[in-house]
Amino acid sequence: MAPVVRSLLETDLYKFTMWQALLHSHPGAQAEYTFVCRNQPAFPLAELKEDVERELDHLCCLRLRPEELDYLAQLRYMKSDFIDFLALFRFQRKFIEVSTDGDRLCIVARGPQVHVMGFEIFVLYIVNELYFRRVGHAGALDEARRRLQDKIALLKSFASEPAGRHPFEFFDFGVRRRYSGAWQEEVVATLAREVPQYFKGSSNVWLAMQYQLVPIGTMAHEYLQSYQSFGVRLRDFQKAALEAWVQEYRGDLGVALTDVVGMDAFLADFDLYFAKLFDGLRHDSGDPFEWGEKALAHYRKLRLDANTKRLVFSDGLDLPQALRLYRHFSDRAMTGFGIGTNLSNDTGITPLNIVMKLSSCNGQAVAKLSDSPGKTLCKDETFLAYLRQLFGIAAPALPA
Repeated sequence: MAPVVRSLLETDLYKFTMWQALLHSHPGAQAEYTFVCRNQPAFPLAELKEDVERELDHLCCLRLRPEELDYLAQLRYMKSDFIDFLALFRFQRKFIEVSTDGDRLCIVARGPQVHVMGFEIFVLYIVNELYFRRVGHAGALDEARRRLQDKIALLKSFASEPAGRHPFEFFDFGVRRRYSGAWQEEVVATLAREVPQYFKGSSNVWLAMQYQLVPIGTMAHEYLQSYQSFGVRLRDFQKAALEAWVQEYRGDLGVALTDVVGMDAFLADFDLYFAKLFDGLRHDSGDPFEWGEKALAHYRKLRLDANTKRLVFSDGLDLPQALRLYRHFSDRAMTGFGIGTNLSNDTGITPLNIVMKLSSCNGQAVAKLSDSPGKTLCKDETFLAYLRQLFGIAAPALPA
């Protein structure tokens, strides 16, 4: 079979944007990223070990092609020295290890952050595609096509509704948990052809290039988490990360992620200075309606017109939920909707819930204190407790 990874450009845009920012600000940082499966697979993922090893060997032989570098270079926020770095870059096999622990598949990338941070998305869709090559079947794609047509029909029906103050726009965020690369490409091509008035881009940079779409993405949790280890006062890590982002991008890529230590703690740091400099906020955990109301209340308190700001929703969305959120918020703020698994892996087969997250940086644990308790991640309970205390976040109640 053909290798899973088709191009080093076939990853989420925010990997490149975070990569550039960290290369410029903290090129010597050391990091560890750890693979986790959060749900029960149909067979032990440990059985994929040899295939994953083979796919990683292939990944580490790839380089960005001249036309791909040219594409990145024409994005105005990509800087020439970063493009030069990428022209020389190749993943180093010595920085990533695959092992098993009983039925568990264990994957750890460890080394200089600017050399290991890029592994994440490739590892996730390698595991996904290998998994679905075994559990998938022709009927699954038939069902996926039927469901995709239902989504398109829903959007065409939505077109008859009265227009809101701001347009409805959604994006493909489905690279990491997709059924396959070929299916994600079919989904993107179909949506771009059938509903271009609503479908505005993809986080998959390679597909954005192929289909002349806008590549979508700014920052992920790992960027802000890294600043927990960068020598700033821990209470100030969010402010330091946001300030460094502003200095790197000077007004571009202005959507900030809010849930590394929860929305309330984020808003306490997101003062008038940052609220004016950033174009909007991205939701990735907790109740999205409650989150959006908190964001709007914060802009009102700062006496800023939320109609000039964008609320981006990206947590486990499907199109019906995106439309509900749009109807609720579209007359008060610009909105955007990043839909992942429900676009690229809606086949009737239960998807894998897999992540590969930053677990330590510069030799110390880092943490995400999510507004969705199941998404909280940290391998050091003492550090997690300290972070909760520092930001005034109560520990989740233990089950009775």
